[in-house]
Amino acid sequence: MAWTKDGETLRRSIEAPDFPTAILIVDRVAEEAEKMNHHPDIDIRWRTLHFALTTHDAGGLTDLDYRLAERIDEIARSHGA
Repeated sequence: MAWTKDGETLRRSIEAPDFPTAILIVDRVAEEAEKMNHHPDIDIRWRTLHFALTTHDAGGLTDLDYRLAERIDEIARSHGA
Protein backbone atom coordinates (compact mmCIF):
# COMPACT_ATOMS: atom_id res chain seq x y z
CA MET A 1 0.00 0.00 0.00
CA ALA A 2 1.32 3.42 -0.94
CA TRP A 3 1.17 6.60 1.07
CA THR A 4 -2.20 8.34 0.96
CA LYS A 5 -2.96 11.95 1.69
CA ASP A 6 -5.70 12.39 4.28
CA GLY A 7 -6.25 16.12 4.66
CA GLU A 8 -2.91 17.44 5.89
CA THR A 9 -1.56 14.02 6.87
CA LEU A 10 0.30 11.31 4.95
CA ARG A 11 -0.73 7.79 5.97
CA ARG A 12 0.60 4.34 5.21
CA SER A 13 0.25 0.85 6.64
CA ILE A 14 3.12 -1.61 6.35
CA GLU A 15 2.97 -5.33 7.06
CA ALA A 16 6.21 -6.80 8.37
CA PRO A 17 7.08 -10.50 8.04
CA ASP A 18 6.68 -10.98 11.80
CA PHE A 19 6.35 -9.07 15.07
CA PRO A 20 10.09 -8.85 15.89
CA THR A 21 10.75 -7.41 12.42
CA ALA A 22 7.94 -4.90 12.89
CA ILE A 23 9.58 -3.69 16.09
CA LEU A 24 12.96 -3.53 14.34
CA ILE A 25 11.42 -1.34 11.63
CA VAL A 26 9.94 0.96 14.28
CA ASP A 27 13.35 1.18 15.96
CA ARG A 28 15.07 2.11 12.69
CA VAL A 29 12.36 4.67 11.87
CA ALA A 30 12.84 6.16 15.35
CA GLU A 31 16.57 6.55 14.67
CA GLU A 32 15.85 8.35 11.38
CA ALA A 33 13.17 10.50 13.00
CA GLU A 34 15.63 11.61 15.67
CA LYS A 35 18.24 12.51 13.04
CA MET A 36 15.64 14.57 11.16
CA ASN A 37 14.02 15.95 14.34
CA HIS A 38 10.68 14.96 12.79
CA HIS A 39 8.61 12.28 14.47
CA PRO A 40 5.78 10.19 12.98
CA ASP A 41 2.74 8.85 14.76
CA ILE A 42 3.10 5.06 14.79
CA ASP A 43 0.44 2.51 15.71
CA ILE A 44 1.63 -1.09 16.13
CA ARG A 45 -0.87 -3.91 15.60
CA TRP A 46 1.01 -7.21 15.79
CA ARG A 47 3.02 -7.13 12.56
CA THR A 48 1.13 -4.26 10.91
CA LEU A 49 2.50 -0.75 11.37
CA HIS A 50 0.37 2.32 10.72
CA PHE A 51 2.30 5.54 10.10
CA ALA A 52 0.94 9.10 10.03
CA LEU A 53 3.07 12.10 9.08
CA THR A 54 2.31 15.80 9.39
CA THR A 55 4.20 18.87 10.54
CA HIS A 56 2.22 20.20 13.48
CA ASP A 57 4.20 23.45 13.72
CA ALA A 58 3.41 24.26 10.08
CA GLY A 59 -0.19 23.13 10.33
CA GLY A 60 0.15 20.63 7.51
CA LEU A 61 2.49 18.76 5.21
CA THR A 62 6.03 19.93 4.52
CA ASP A 63 9.08 18.60 2.72
CA LEU A 64 10.12 16.88 5.98
CA ASP A 65 7.03 14.68 5.84
CA TYR A 66 7.76 13.54 2.30
CA ARG A 67 11.45 12.95 3.09
CA LEU A 68 10.62 10.88 6.17
CA ALA A 69 8.00 8.92 4.18
CA GLU A 70 10.74 8.04 1.68
CA ARG A 71 13.05 6.87 4.46
CA ILE A 72 10.27 4.79 6.05
CA ASP A 73 9.72 3.08 2.69
CA GLU A 74 13.45 2.35 2.35
CA ILE A 75 13.66 0.96 5.89
CA ALA A 76 10.57 -1.21 5.43
CA ARG A 77 11.86 -2.62 2.12
CA SER A 78 15.24 -3.40 3.64
CA HIS A 79 13.47 -5.52 6.28
CA GLY A 80 11.25 -7.45 3.88
CA ALA A 81 8.08 -5.42 4.40
